Amino acid sequence: MMVGILKVEIFIGWATSLKDKRRVVRSICDRIKSRYNVAVAEVDNCDLWQRCTLGIACVSSDYRVVEDMLSRVLKDIETDAELEVCGFEKSVV
Repeated sequence: MMVGILKVEIFIGWATSLKDKRRVVRSICDRIKSRYNVAVAEVDNCDLWQRCTLGIACVSSDYRVVEDMLSRVLKDIETDAELEVCGFEKSVV
């Protein structure tokens, strides 16, 4: 069994309140969960208006499936016009 973990740091430059940020984060999480069937949660920077860290987890019996899934999720997040990806960490064990 292979477990993949993706940690993505995002910046929402236009957000002026936690309400703005949470709307964007909720939208991203719902979209990622429904498209890719992975677990997604906000794991850090919960009280900052313009920063967010998302944790995404995927499980499969094949390393390549996990690697491909996390790459597609990252690409999907990067194409979102409302935010900017500042950094990411990916690991498969």
